[in-house]
Amino acid sequence: MPEPTKKDDGQPEDSAGADAEAPPTPEITLQVSPPEEEVADGRDPVGTEGEDVTEPQPIVTEVTEPQPMVAEVTEPQPTVTEVTEPQPIVTEVTEPQPIVTEVTEPQPMVAEVTEPEPVAAEPVAAEPAVVEVTEAVPITAEVPQPPQPIVAEVKDLEPIVSEVGGAVGVKEEALGASPLLAAPLTAGMAAGAEPVVMVITPPQSSPDKDDDATASTPSPPPPSEDGNTLKKLSIELPNDSVPESAMGRKDSVWSLGDGQLPEDLDKQIETPPLSTLLIEKPEPTSSISVGEDITFIAKVEAKDLLRKPTVKWFKGKWMDLASKTGKHLQLKESFDRFTKVHTFEMRIIKAKVNYAGNYRCEVTYKDKFDTCSFDLEVKEIAEAPIMSVDIRSAFKRSSEGQEDAGELDFSGLLKHREPKQEEAPEVDVWEILKNARPDEYEKIAFMYGITDLRGLLRRLKKTEKVVKKSEAFAKKLEPAYQVDKGGKIRLIVDLADPTVELKWYKNGQEIRPTPKYIFEHKGTQRIMVINNCQMTDDAAYSVTAGDEKCSTELFVKELPVNITKPLEHVKTTVNERIELECEVSEEGAKVKWMKNGVEVPTGVRSRYRVKSEGTKHWLIIDDASRDDSGTYSLMATGGTAEAHVQVDLKPLKVFQDLQNMTVLLGQPLQLHCEIYPGNVPGRWYRNGQLIQSSDRINILHRGKNHRMDVQAATIHDAGDYTFIPEGYSQSLSAKVHIIDPPKVHLDALPDNTIIIVAGNKLRLDIPISGEPAPRVVWMKGERVILESGNRVRAETFADHTSLTIDVTEREDTGNYKIVLQNEAGEDTGSVKVKVVDIPDAPDAPLVPVVGGDWCSMTWEPPHYDGGSPILGYFIERKKKQSSRWMRLNFDLCKEMTFEPKKMIEGVPYEVRIFAVNAIGVSKPSGPSKAFIPLAVTSEPTMLVVDDVTDTTVTMKWRPPDTIGAAGLDGYLVEYQVEGSDEWVAANSELTEKTKYTITGLPTEGKILVRVTAINAAGSSQPRTTQHSILVKEVIEPPKIRIPRHLKQTYVRKVGEPVNLVVPFLGKPRPKVSWLKDGEQVDPTQVNIRNTECDSIFFIRKAERKHSGKYEMAVQVEDHKDTAVLDIQIVDLPGPPQCVKIEEVWGENVALDWSPPKDNGNAPITGYTIQKADKKTMEWYTCVEHYHRTCITITDLVVGNEYFFRVFAENMCGLSESATVTKDSALIVKQGLQLKSPEYIDRDFTEPPKFTQPLQNIFAIAGYNATLNCSVRANPRPKIIWMKNKITIIDDPRYRMFSNQGVCSLEIRKPCPYDGGVYTCKAINDLGEAQVECKLEVKGGFTFFELMKRGVPLQLIDKYMKEAKEKASD
Repeated sequence: MPEPTKKDDGQPEDSAGADAEAPPTPEITLQVSPPEEEVADGRDPVGTEGEDVTEPQPIVTEVTEPQPMVAEVTEPQPTVTEVTEPQPIVTEVTEPQPIVTEVTEPQPMVAEVTEPEPVAAEPVAAEPAVVEVTEAVPITAEVPQPPQPIVAEVKDLEPIVSEVGGAVGVKEEALGASPLLAAPLTAGMAAGAEPVVMVITPPQSSPDKDDDATASTPSPPPPSEDGNTLKKLSIELPNDSVPESAMGRKDSVWSLGDGQLPEDLDKQIETPPLSTLLIEKPEPTSSISVGEDITFIAKVEAKDLLRKPTVKWFKGKWMDLASKTGKHLQLKESFDRFTKVHTFEMRIIKAKVNYAGNYRCEVTYKDKFDTCSFDLEVKEIAEAPIMSVDIRSAFKRSSEGQEDAGELDFSGLLKHREPKQEEAPEVDVWEILKNARPDEYEKIAFMYGITDLRGLLRRLKKTEKVVKKSEAFAKKLEPAYQVDKGGKIRLIVDLADPTVELKWYKNGQEIRPTPKYIFEHKGTQRIMVINNCQMTDDAAYSVTAGDEKCSTELFVKELPVNITKPLEHVKTTVNERIELECEVSEEGAKVKWMKNGVEVPTGVRSRYRVKSEGTKHWLIIDDASRDDSGTYSLMATGGTAEAHVQVDLKPLKVFQDLQNMTVLLGQPLQLHCEIYPGNVPGRWYRNGQLIQSSDRINILHRGKNHRMDVQAATIHDAGDYTFIPEGYSQSLSAKVHIIDPPKVHLDALPDNTIIIVAGNKLRLDIPISGEPAPRVVWMKGERVILESGNRVRAETFADHTSLTIDVTEREDTGNYKIVLQNEAGEDTGSVKVKVVDIPDAPDAPLVPVVGGDWCSMTWEPPHYDGGSPILGYFIERKKKQSSRWMRLNFDLCKEMTFEPKKMIEGVPYEVRIFAVNAIGVSKPSGPSKAFIPLAVTSEPTMLVVDDVTDTTVTMKWRPPDTIGAAGLDGYLVEYQVEGSDEWVAANSELTEKTKYTITGLPTEGKILVRVTAINAAGSSQPRTTQHSILVKEVIEPPKIRIPRHLKQTYVRKVGEPVNLVVPFLGKPRPKVSWLKDGEQVDPTQVNIRNTECDSIFFIRKAERKHSGKYEMAVQVEDHKDTAVLDIQIVDLPGPPQCVKIEEVWGENVALDWSPPKDNGNAPITGYTIQKADKKTMEWYTCVEHYHRTCITITDLVVGNEYFFRVFAENMCGLSESATVTKDSALIVKQGLQLKSPEYIDRDFTEPPKFTQPLQNIFAIAGYNATLNCSVRANPRPKIIWMKNKITIIDDPRYRMFSNQGVCSLEIRKPCPYDGGVYTCKAINDLGEAQVECKLEVKGGFTFFELMKRGVPLQLIDKYMKEAKEKASD
């Protein structure tokens, strides 16, 4: 186990083990290999991390070209290594790491190599070569003889800058609060020397606040691979010496300014999960030349974002470029309200070589996060001239305000440095340290400018020393002691000379006897006891005996600090004070406060305050916010205490929310809201961007009222407005639309009329305006013209709308209406389009009057005159059966009537017309209805009165004697009231019947009636009654006319409907009544409907209680007529009574029974007798339709025993049940004795065997499926059904049947899950057998349907996987 190193104040340094609280900060250590004498003496060099080296570590060398090396320094300036012959060096880095150099004093130093000899050995545990710096004052050292070539390999380290063709430079930059700069190494190389490789090893980190400041070395981009042959330099570091958090870091450091501290790199940064915020990213790789400009653009879509996202630009992994803006770097952002896209730009101006590297853009919005990375390559054009530069003038800070503030190009400074010729005298610091006392190490390091004192001390401890036998001490102190805090330790030495005076020292200070330090003497032993050891006792102790001295180190182990009072959970609201209190077991203990696993920052500007008093510790948050919610923990060495803090918003009451507004362009805009509490300020946002007060925008806050006034609204004021009260996540939102009324511009069309000839193409463009862009609708009448039309279509553009008619037609004539609509209003315009063409064909003409050889025709003008007045018409006619038309006029007919003449009577004709205008003749009209020139008929004959009532008169007549070829269309009946000359038509439409009833006549009035025959030729002469008719009804006695089938009993079965119609006569309308058994018929049982001439008796479903005699009575005043209807409702009879066996003889059985109690309201027509063997009890009919109540059954089988049963039968059928004999009849043969022969019983037992196997089938999902097979076995086997080797038990979806060896499995409404291999297994005592088949179900179910059907989840998962495999196959 390596010994821990000591701090400068004597405290032991914490080891960098796995259980350390924070990973160590890497440092750069430059060491010179031990001098030749030490190697020759066999002293071991010191390894990394204090590990022992079993063998001297030789350095394996391999160089293609030996190069001379000369170290020379003329003045205290940063060291520069110059190669006289250009030898390019390439540094290969597998995993770049940040490099830190620890500096003790700003002393110049010179790297000196003291005669290294060529050695060769295999290093153990990957020990790197070590170069030691031994320099104090500006001296010049010259290597006396050429050293051997040295080659080392670099791994897991940040690349070292290599300048090809000039010099090799090292960049270093101070970090933190340290004002010191690491002293670089300067070595000049002369001819004959070999290149020396410096090894970098990270030392142990110390938590002491007084430790030297650390400095980071930014790494420039790796050199490009060109045609030159480059050497690769690599250094391998032990894995346990590099912090885990520093491993794998591949980002280059940009030299625009100070970066992040290396300690911060080890902290894990929590980033939200990646999302797709970026819609446009920079190119992955870009290349420019030195001095050129380049711009990187990233775009974020803001449709779903309430406010602007946060964007950061980084170089490498941790350098934020927001603080580096200036002459060479500009950041810009913009927002397009139309596309809702945020644009972020990073512009690099006059790029330099060190600007190359990896860049990253991070976008964050609430819980969303997105990132992209890209590389920049800067090509060098020409080498800059070499000039002398002061190193201190190159270290410019951004606060100094120079033109190139923020830049630090240390490699360029090294390139321009001129070599110095002065040499420093040779000083062997190694020998000085070896011969010095431990308390003088720090002084020597300060004097000679040693930066890695700890490394030298570790190496000194590993160096084998010549142990000289002590003359004063027989036994010296142990190298180290360890004691628990508060414990006691005894330091013992054994003297060779007891008389020698001893003195004890602690860190070089003599120790006096006190109660804490007790000195004891036991013989030659001298003992120092240290009581109650504290951390201050952790120091280096020594004891002197005369001139001799022995030393040791005491390590005090601190006891763990336990939690005695845990943290308590806190729930509070925003802006309240949070105080977390915890108590530990020890006063002044160091604890660490964590939030969600991350250490809580407690700096001056931090929101968190930490307070401790005795054993109590507090974490205080004065003004809590919602971000403070989380799990807080206090970590001590002996345990951890946790508590959950929940910070909620204070309740916010909104008395008046923001209202969506629509404002005309140029009008004032005012948004107002009212919230409580009233003293809460807030911010206004438009489309996620903060709104500031200006001359045009005024933001007011008075008490609970918040208002924003805009004087004159512009288009850019439209968008989503949000008011967010300070300290609350709740926001008030509203949408504002800026609108401008639409306008149709028809100034270029004076009369708004366009005339075009049919067949030409028309395109009409109309200018329009409005904001937002109006919706344009073209209409012709009520029809909307669409953009997708084929021949006629409308198109809309930004500033005009267009109507296009490819081939104009007459139908296109009319007014076209343009309607513009937007949120600001509506505007309309009208354009008249006139298409000139020949007229349309007129409608078919009408022939209202037809004579014997002539007719009269009329027509209407055409619907469309073609845009020109109609000049006249041409008329044509033809016989209907002919196809040749004959023109009747050669001069245009100006009128719209015409009388064709000279037609043949009885022949059907058709006529048509043509319209004529100035353009031409139209197409012919459709033919008229066919007409026949015919004469009217003669008058009707034999007109008489058929019936008279108080309001009606019914007339009858005969057809005319002469009808003619025109036929007869019907009759017109008219009447005239006596004392009037007006004839009134009784029928509005012609009647074809020769009988008609005139209604609505006055009672006791007198009328005359006439009838006229009408056909196509006209009306005949009327036939009139000779005398007037008195309108008064004549009494007619009633008479019932019973149908023949109702004169006898009307029989119906139970359940059948009964529907009887009984006609009757009588005037006026008789009154009808129905009686049953002398009482009125119950209307709930029987439905009766009466008309003027009949009565309807209806029973929907007959029952036996409806049987009986019904009496129907018809009465007119004092006259009455009656009739009786006998209705019988019959039903099935009951079973016979008391069926018994009277006698049995031979093969005969005599049966006797009684008629049934219920004959079904119908006589018994017969009986049916059946027999059944007692063994099978299967019934067979012996006799049917038997009328008697006793019978003899013959021809029975001897030896059988029989039962008998009897059914009763009437007109409805057999009774529903039968009466069975109580006793059985055994048929025996009398007089003979049968001797049964003896037979050997046959063994019918056999194991199961399937005679019919299962067949593979396909089933349709949702329809039942059945699997069938047959098995033979004795005794009867047990049948087991299985699916996929799993037995089916008590599953309601399956039904199993087994009858006479036939086995069936019914699957009810199968689904694809039911598919698989089904097995039927038969088992009895003699064996078993099974058959299988495959069932495939077509059609599928979804996951939800399977869950609804109760299928287990594991089976659903299996089914889904099988379905996917089938789909893939």
